[in-house]
Amino acid sequence: MKRQLEVCAFTIQSCMIAEQAGAVRVELCDNPIEGGTTPSYGTIKRVREAVSIDVYPIIRPRSMNYFYDADEWNIVLDDIAVCKELGCNGVSVGAQLQNGTIDAARMQRVVELAYPMKVTCNRAFDAVPDPFAALETLIACGCERILTSGLASSAPEGIPLLKQLVAAANNRISIMPGAGVRSSNVLQLANETGAYEFHASARKAVNNPMTFENPNVTDAGNMYVADADELKKIVSLLQQA
Repeated sequence: MKRQLEVCAFTIQSCMIAEQAGAVRVELCDNPIEGGTTPSYGTIKRVREAVSIDVYPIIRPRSMNYFYDADEWNIVLDDIAVCKELGCNGVSVGAQLQNGTIDAARMQRVVELAYPMKVTCNRAFDAVPDPFAALETLIACGCERILTSGLASSAPEGIPLLKQLVAAANNRISIMPGAGVRSSNVLQLANETGAYEFHASARKAVNNPMTFENPNVTDAGNMYVADADELKKIVSLLQQA
């Protein structure tokens, strides 16, 4: 299959950069420091209006884990409905039981509610005790792809397991390596795993344009945008391979 890039985007600017660089899809997130949480209604709406490539917001009401209580789960369902209302192509969702296994009932509910949007299982997959059992569960639930680092801290480190997962999936679901994907390693990942979709943020902090800052206020944080040159390199390498 044609090798493709999905960009993890934390701003509307990054989404537009991703499209210009040749990415086929953005996973739209907020809160990069916490691994990504659900973006706002306004962000999803404006991004959907700004780009023509696929938009998959992450649906994650908080960080830490993917084991949600009843109130949090209702937030997940409401946010999925909002994404459908706004014309998104899919959502990126994960749900676990307290023992770490994939919550099959909830993931099945997500697929049903999201339709005709598609569903990516996000890196909740990387927190499971048995990746091959989780793979079969997500296939049975009807998910379109799994975003995974191969249960490692980065996809390059997870290459041995990623290769096994691609083989076990046998084209029933896409295994999409993500975490630490760069132009320097994407061809190794492609060649050694057999995957055809890849996930990268290639993000960089931008300079604060403010002419005045209060040195006593330390909660401003950083803003990150996608590195256009790095994304173009990744896309070019995938297209040439």
